[in-house]
Amino acid sequence: MKNKYDDIINLPHHESKTHPHMSVYDRSAQFAPFAALVGYEEAIEDSKAQKEKRIVLGSDKAEEISHTLFLLSIHIEEKPLIELTYYKENKKSGNYVRFKGNLKKIDNLAKELMFDNKLTINIKDIIDINML
Repeated sequence: MKNKYDDIINLPHHESKTHPHMSVYDRSAQFAPFAALVGYEEAIEDSKAQKEKRIVLGSDKAEEISHTLFLLSIHIEEKPLIELTYYKENKKSGNYVRFKGNLKKIDNLAKELMFDNKLTINIKDIIDINML
């Protein structure tokens, strides 16, 4: 049976006399993905990561948090278990996070709470705190 390519199948590979042979690397680069819209993927990610608005505490709630922190400072040697909600801000987003852990230290100078797991939370970011 005769194949329609029988007349060319055994011919030597053509070598151009005007263009040099292209390397495998350069050939593969021709077919590499092309990003026509530079920064498009980042813009999509930024739009997904929206920031929650910060809550401004009323004076009653601020007083309640201050009182709870005072009570915690009295019992700090016991490393009390507490649960709190605080604002966590990243480069692209910010949201409220609920956290439960053993309080290790209250740094009044830096205005921070430090926990056994080495997490540090700024007191101004706290909107709710409870001793458990």
